[in-house]
Amino acid sequence: MYRKFSYGPNIEVFILDMRTYKDANTSPRDQAGHILGDRQARWLLDSLSRSRAMWKIIAADLPIGLTVPDGADIEGVANGLPGAPGGRETEIAWLLKELKRRRVRNTVWLTADVHYSAAHHYSPDRATFQDFDPFWEFVSGPLHAGAFGPNTLDPTFGPQAVFVSAPPAANTTPLDGFQHFGEVEVAADGRLTVWLRDIKGRSLWSTTLDPRR
Repeated sequence: MYRKFSYGPNIEVFILDMRTYKDANTSPRDQAGHILGDRQARWLLDSLSRSRAMWKIIAADLPIGLTVPDGADIEGVANGLPGAPGGRETEIAWLLKELKRRRVRNTVWLTADVHYSAAHHYSPDRATFQDFDPFWEFVSGPLHAGAFGPNTLDPTFGPQAVFVSAPPAANTTPLDGFQHFGEVEVAADGRLTVWLRDIKGRSLWSTTLDPRR
């Protein structure tokens, strides 16, 4: 399921499988856990390290810093606890630490799952785990399902919700207009622009990122 492909010299896309190998939702949140599995995590790190693309786009099933509950348990990456990484967070912490150590620049995460749209900036300056470089994550959905959110931010990796588009009540229908999608463009000069759009294609928010060289 996990794989990668290139869009010319400036973009390489890494598609993750965050369902097959993740721990059960009932797993302890304060112990080491898995979201990618050892083999996929190593593949992702090595592939990102070898990539010569200016931008490395990571297409992920689940947001990193949003607490996604399953009753009393946890469905997503974030364990909902302050302090050191625990549960599935430990694998992400290892990846982010290694990317910093190997000087892998210009990673951008694209994800959905939570049925609303958001732009998250992650920074060690705000985080309880601080051994990583800052990065962006863009969330956009759903295409045609009930809308929910927003979810609670977990402080482990220091996310900041720079933009959020979520309905005023849970499970609003597509008729209420809270369906979203995202668009990404990389210009010839290497700058990356992201638009978060509504169901009619109107831009709700956008940002342009300069590559680190």
